[in-house]
Amino acid sequence: MKTPRPQRRATPARTKSSVRTKRIARIEVLRVDTWSELHALFDGPRFRDWAFRGQEDESWPIESSLARALARKGIPRTAWRTREERIIRIFRRKAHLLLPRTPSDFFEWLALMQHHGAPTRLLDFTWSPYVASFFALDRATKDAAIWAILPSALQSGELANRLFDRSAVHEDLPIGIHPWNSDRLAEYVLSNRDRWVVVGEPYHLNRRLIAQSGTFVLPCDNGEPVESLIASMPGGLDAIKKIVLSTKNLRETAVRKLYTMNLTHATLFPDLDGLARSMDWELEMDWHPDPRTGRPRRT
Repeated sequence: MKTPRPQRRATPARTKSSVRTKRIARIEVLRVDTWSELHALFDGPRFRDWAFRGQEDESWPIESSLARALARKGIPRTAWRTREERIIRIFRRKAHLLLPRTPSDFFEWLALMQHHGAPTRLLDFTWSPYVASFFALDRATKDAAIWAILPSALQSGELANRLFDRSAVHEDLPIGIHPWNSDRLAEYVLSNRDRWVVVGEPYHLNRRLIAQSGTFVLPCDNGEPVESLIASMPGGLDAIKKIVLSTKNLRETAVRKLYTMNLTHATLFPDLDGLARSMDWELEMDWHPDPRTGRPRRT
């Protein structure tokens, strides 16, 4: 199995690999053509402790469903805060009628809205690169992408020291800006002023987050793609990478491999809707014969 090499640099010798890298808009991009290359990349040490997001079109930015909805509806940026506050307020006032337990804080409310299909500024990420591969390749017809971010790198530097210091008092920021201190966080998120992101989960997890090893990226400026926000942060270029997948070359093998890992809609969405959606994959899953050719699969 081949070992991927890093971005070309004017320093020491490298191991040979067919995983190609380049930089687009200053963010490092790795191109992967085969499942073996992808598996080697994720099985090695390079992406330990990273979070991942799979997208079926590599040209898509990392953009929240809320930002897309507001732009699609022609809402001017000056009104984005009031529109977002309105839908959160309406949801919180009505959802209690349908819930056995209401969320305890702002972040948990956003996660609940996201879970049930409301537009929010949350972006779904996962700690599993293979779960991200599933979402990238599930319905892909063009080259897909997996975005990788390193949360620990975003928590270093002067800005992050102010954001994550629980002991110091700062004039412009509250103590301990964290997802689990999210009622204070809401004051800064909804203003769309700050060019930083928060990575984490609400204290109470739902079944989908657990099944998907899920986490969230919460942009504090909803008007700009997340990759641009991260790239502009101190040390941000070391904290984000883009992995482009050659769908044509690797999807068929990847789907079978992910299926044997028990990664399907039925397991990642542990409810009746997930089971029903998993039937789409079952259309192409059969060991003997291959449903496309009618002949036994090659081993």
